[in-house]
Amino acid sequence: MTTTAGKKAYVVLVTDIGQLNDHGFNQLAYDGLKRAEKNLGIRGNVFQSPSSADYVPNLATAARQGADLVISVGFDQANSIAKVAKQFPNTHFAIIDVDWHDLPGHPANVEGLIFREQQVGYLAGYLAGLVEKSKGGSNTIGSVGGQKQPPVDRYIAGYQAGAKAADPGVKLLNDYSQEWVDQAKCKTLAQNQISAGANIVFQVAGGCGLGVLDAAKQDHVWGIGVDADQSYLGPQVLTSAEKGVDTSVYSTVQQVLAGKFKGGTNAVFDLSNNGVRLGKISPKVPSADRRKVEAVAKQIASGKITNIPTVLK
Repeated sequence: MTTTAGKKAYVVLVTDIGQLNDHGFNQLAYDGLKRAEKNLGIRGNVFQSPSSADYVPNLATAARQGADLVISVGFDQANSIAKVAKQFPNTHFAIIDVDWHDLPGHPANVEGLIFREQQVGYLAGYLAGLVEKSKGGSNTIGSVGGQKQPPVDRYIAGYQAGAKAADPGVKLLNDYSQEWVDQAKCKTLAQNQISAGANIVFQVAGGCGLGVLDAAKQDHVWGIGVDADQSYLGPQVLTSAEKGVDTSVYSTVQQVLAGKFKGGTNAVFDLSNNGVRLGKISPKVPSADRRKVEAVAKQIASGKITNIPTVLK
């Protein structure tokens, strides 16, 4: 696919500080870009951001290079993209995990790519609640978030609500690592929760959160992955709360190529359009529990289950 000038469309991804090897969020965005290169014939590029100070220079460089679309990967880039988009009003920008209405100055050339993480968080929590209930004992589950940001809290708020729906007596633990990269920090927080009785720990902390799943493996409890299907990390992974970051990148590229890019608004991804979904469930989970989770997923997608919390109390 080419632009009107006959050149290949040029799309640039600007990562957050989690980098491409986070086995989740950034890597998924990159997967979406690679798929667009293969299927849509675009020219793609990735600018990695070792620190938050790199966001503005990376975004501006991409725009100066004549990118047809520049995609910011992550909530932390909101202020940076708002600033740069104003300087380059003829460039299409998109930002993952940020509601356009929350961007400073409401730039008309930016599209927000947002997800209903609370929906898939609810499913992961519902499954966790069923597993805990059948196990008996302490009935405690935990979660480790990276930073206290809306997309992180939507996952965790949904997870806690789903767990309580399945097991009203469940005890909930939650911590934040304030960190997206250091696996040791997340591992320590998970181990503390496991010591406090948690039999299931949910990671919502990017690359740092891989330490949560490592703690689950080491201490023989369940772990729940995030963003990508992380079941390949071992049999300790109960399931993963998947987010179609790759889908959002690919579909935004398609919009640009078709001349249908919609700045000044959001594209919303949820259970009904497969924008969020539950990953592979451990074969150790009884089929009756799987069926219950599938039924809840259908109720959420059809609108029968609504008002899933998006903020933590």
